[in-house]
Amino acid sequence: MCLGIPMQIKSIEGYNARCEAKGVERDVSLFMMQEEALQVEDFVVVHVGYAIQKISPEEAQTAWEFYDQMLDAGT
Repeated sequence: MCLGIPMQIKSIEGYNARCEAKGVERDVSLFMMQEEALQVEDFVVVHVGYAIQKISPEEAQTAWEFYDQMLDAGT
C-alpha cells in the first residue's frame, strides 16, 4: 500500500519546494506538477519525494484525521 502525505508548501525555488506536515519539513520536487500554478501555502500530496496533486486545506485536514485514526488504532 502506498500513501501520499498531505504537506503545505513553505517555500519554492524552481522545481523544488520546502514543505511541512505536522512540524516535519522536507524538500519536495515539483517537477511532476510543472503545469500547475503552485504557490507558498498551497497543499500538495507528496509521494516518494514528489508532489503529485494539489489539494484543498480541507482535503489535507481530512486526510490527516484519517491517518491519525490509523496510527491510534495501531497502538
